[in-house]
Amino acid sequence: MTTNPAAVTTEPRGAITAPAGLDVDAAYQALAARDRRFDGRIWFGVTSTGVYCRPVCPAQTPKPTNVRFFASPAAAVSSGFRACKRCRPDSAPGSRHWDHRGDLAARALRLIAEGAVDDGGVAGLARTLHVSERHVHRTLVAEVGAGPLQLATSRRAQTAKLLVEQTSLPLAEVAFAAGFSSVRQFNDVMRKEFGVPPSHLRRSPESLVAAADPRLVLRLRLRPPYDAVAVGEFLAARAIEGLEEHVVDPGGWTHRRVVPLGVRTAVVDVRVVGDHVVVRADADVRGTALLVSRVRRWLDLDAEPAMVEAALATDPALAPLVAARPGLRVPTTVDPWETVVRAIVGQQVSVAGARTILGRIVAAYGAPASDLVAFPTAAELAAADPGDVAALGMPGARARTVVAVAEAVADGSLDLLAGDPADVGAALEALPGVGPWTSAYVRLRALGDPDVLPATDLGIRHGARAVGLPEQPCALDEHARAWSPWRSYAAQHLWTAATPSTPSTLETP
Repeated sequence: MTTNPAAVTTEPRGAITAPAGLDVDAAYQALAARDRRFDGRIWFGVTSTGVYCRPVCPAQTPKPTNVRFFASPAAAVSSGFRACKRCRPDSAPGSRHWDHRGDLAARALRLIAEGAVDDGGVAGLARTLHVSERHVHRTLVAEVGAGPLQLATSRRAQTAKLLVEQTSLPLAEVAFAAGFSSVRQFNDVMRKEFGVPPSHLRRSPESLVAAADPRLVLRLRLRPPYDAVAVGEFLAARAIEGLEEHVVDPGGWTHRRVVPLGVRTAVVDVRVVGDHVVVRADADVRGTALLVSRVRRWLDLDAEPAMVEAALATDPALAPLVAARPGLRVPTTVDPWETVVRAIVGQQVSVAGARTILGRIVAAYGAPASDLVAFPTAAELAAADPGDVAALGMPGARARTVVAVAEAVADGSLDLLAGDPADVGAALEALPGVGPWTSAYVRLRALGDPDVLPATDLGIRHGARAVGLPEQPCALDEHARAWSPWRSYAAQHLWTAATPSTPSTLETP
């Protein structure tokens, strides 16, 4: 943390004194101990240097009187701090702290990450959330220390930094690809966020590989440990023919599939390499921010394994599972709508059987995307005849459910992006043919809720019996209350316990 002559010397506007549910003394103890459990949950600014850092920053611990705590990087920037060059808080993995919440702040943050402010401004974000602009601004400032516009600006800056560091794109092209309206705005924001002009961020060693590849190539950091084997097995077991391909080689695995990016699609392949994931995409660079957001959620790169495992290991039944599979992740999806269909089709059939039917749906209704086929949109399946869908290999009632849910998503009555996960689950269960298992699975896999346990799932019940937990859904659900807010990770461990040699294959699709 190099001294900055223009250091912040007064209490920053909007400082958060107790982020992540901590009082200021506990937060200071976390940074003094370099506690990795709080990396991605709290940030601190140092008034004597004018920089903000992660709690794991290797620099000398600042005096308590010089420290200001924040609940987001955007809040630190809005208070006059720039990113530390040693711990690079702007490029660290994020946090799943907000994903189990369904309140206004959490829903707004998820929409901003999806680009809602870039597409429709703060007014569009407020309309989607059915509140006033003033109310959404007030709520976000109270919760994370920054308003929606500052959060969106920081998102653009982080996307631009990624492109500057890892590609050879001209800086002017980076500016517009990241969503800035002018090069001047781009330069001003980058100086404010990082303390240097964009040209000083360019690093030639990492960009050489990307420059030699005609596709967009990015490296997304994760928080170790990361159980790449389990994630690979999960993806391989559920790969839909035509939509995706999974290749295993001596060095690991590569998964390739079509990813929806707003009105566009991209063919993307991902591969875990050490402490990062290499992403290669045949994509328009203007979709970089959305691509990064979706890949991070899909592969659960923002999980906090130390915090999750410490919480789950307090249960004697789960402790051996946690010790045996450090860094076990909960893969989600690049397209919540697709996962809703997967859940409905997968009711009471095997993983292999569901894959076969889903492959037929893709072939019948999907649109070509390079040499693969995109998953059909909700509008495309809403227009389908239920009898034709049933002819692809499923019962007529289930085909009618697929079409009914497609109609609800297409007309906006079922919002898979802006809705409270609990409300989405309840709305799904109100539709014919959708029960508690399906809604729980959608919350876990489609919406990324980290606090869901589908207690009626056969694989989870087998896993619970294997480790001496209650097998009956009601009793298991009651026991699992102590695992909150990480019940989805407990579910992943129980699926693993059910089939220890191949961790995620018994689970219903």
